[in-house]
Amino acid sequence: MKVVLPGGTGQVGAILDRALTAAGHEVTVLTRRPVRAHDIGWDGATLGRWADAVDGCDVVINLAGRSVSCRYTADNLRAMMRSRVDSARVVGEAIAAAARPPRVWLQMSTATVYAHRFDAAHDEATGVIGGSEAGVPDYWAYSVEIAKNWERAQAEASTPATRKVALRSAMVMSPDRGGVFDVLSWLTRLGLGGPVAGGAQYVSWIHDEDFVRAVEFLIARDDLEGPVNLAAPGPLPQRDFMRELRAAWHVPVGLPATRWMAELGAFALRSDTELLLKSRRVVPGRLDSAGFAFTHPEWDRAATSLVRRAKAVRAASGRSREPGRPARTATLEDR
Repeated sequence: MKVVLPGGTGQVGAILDRALTAAGHEVTVLTRRPVRAHDIGWDGATLGRWADAVDGCDVVINLAGRSVSCRYTADNLRAMMRSRVDSARVVGEAIAAAARPPRVWLQMSTATVYAHRFDAAHDEATGVIGGSEAGVPDYWAYSVEIAKNWERAQAEASTPATRKVALRSAMVMSPDRGGVFDVLSWLTRLGLGGPVAGGAQYVSWIHDEDFVRAVEFLIARDDLEGPVNLAAPGPLPQRDFMRELRAAWHVPVGLPATRWMAELGAFALRSDTELLLKSRRVVPGRLDSAGFAFTHPEWDRAATSLVRRAKAVRAASGRSREPGRPARTATLEDR
């Protein structure tokens, strides 16, 4: 199977590139900074010679977009919007122009599209799209608009021969350096892995092995298109999420943080508190209905699995990775 990964150099792209290559598939990565044999340069906004890789491939999985690990300034939010919409638009143009278009186009999206909510979980059929919640920062609505426009750019692309799926992904947990699990583990080992602002906000997540398996499942299932939630069936309050992570690392104490302390910490990490404070209670309704079976449905065992792998990676590389500032979190390709 020939797979093209636009924006495949971030954390999620590295996970898919590694897994699909190991499974024997031919993977091509479109990136602004091509350095490897299977990289092809592109700018994420205009058609170019890179479109030749799309013509004749089997699957496109578009992951491109400016990293969300940044301060949510007006300029950065606009860059997030532009990079996501432009890349989805131009991928659609390449597919539309292809003599042999791919049979499926998986487009990265985000669980952030759903409303900040505590009382009920969001599935694809009954979930509430966010943007109008009371009592949350105004700019959270812009994050929802980014997600909506991201999906709209794919939906509006004229690609009648190509099935389209929008991946409303929760946080992908892997032991890769700089990923969200790495950063949370660093905070946990520092003794800072306690509840934030009370910890009632829900955390939705997915183990990297299940993320890869879900992508493979969606590629194979010709009857599935449109938005699909990629999230484990067990979202849980942040205080419980961090308690299980501390247990996996055998760290007995996690200091709590108030909202203003979270603001200071996010500023120091060049990130934003929306990633910590928004309640993302998302469940995989369509995957469940289609018969997808999660290998890691519950966070306690998933965290133990990830910690075991993280320790193995550190031991193999000869680095302890004890408390010290981690690499900046990367989720999608930095643009």
